[in-house]
Amino acid sequence: MQREEKQLEASLETILMRVNDLKNSIGAMIFKLENESEALNWPTFLDNFALISSQLVSLSKMLGHDKCPPLRNLAVLPLLLSPERDEQLLRLTEHRIPMFSHDLVPDYLRTKPVPEAEQKMLQLEHKANTMSTETIQKQMGAYSKVVGLVWELVSKAREEWESEGSSRAGPTITSSMADTQTLVMTVATGKGLKGNMGQGAVPPNMIGPPGRPGVGNAPLPPSQMQQQMGPMGKVPSGIKTNIKAATQMHPYAR
Repeated sequence: MQREEKQLEASLETILMRVNDLKNSIGAMIFKLENESEALNWPTFLDNFALISSQLVSLSKMLGHDKCPPLRNLAVLPLLLSPERDEQLLRLTEHRIPMFSHDLVPDYLRTKPVPEAEQKMLQLEHKANTMSTETIQKQMGAYSKVVGLVWELVSKAREEWESEGSSRAGPTITSSMADTQTLVMTVATGKGLKGNMGQGAVPPNMIGPPGRPGVGNAPLPPSQMQQQMGPMGKVPSGIKTNIKAATQMHPYAR
């Protein structure tokens, strides 16, 4: 008898550990769905779902193991019922059950579904049993058609993604080193730039007002151009200057 009790206690501890892991995984997934829905992508969601699925499979295997006693043959009976607040029970249940009263025991120790849910299940089972074979075949055909269409769409999208991924030999090149060097040399030294004034062009300050000869876009004669440019071939500036000696400008000159 003591051996069976020890085996039951060890099995319950292991089951509680697995159930807590499963509960933490479900809680983390719900938290991500509620608070990180914008940053949550489909692969991450599938990873979390796969983790929960593997934990459920592991728990099912543990319950069906030979060393685990059949829990369905055991009954849970309340030893003490009290309407007062129980701090130890609150701590064990992670602040979910504050008391173990007469009103809460039937809900927490229930071995059958809620009567409303049980009645709904019985109605669905009766409806499923009374359906004709022809109707069942039609519904199965319609569901299979929908599933096949979705599967075809997913497979086609997957093939397109794989073909696009294989066609890309490397990362897309969005810059050219030669163009970058040419641009740097142009900005730093002016390499490759060409002036707008060529041979025979007239400077802007040599264009006279309208209504006079040699105005507009027509060039001036060489003699007039030489007179305006001066003896050294320079264009005289339009700014008049008056240079005086430094001694005349000094107010305290002796």
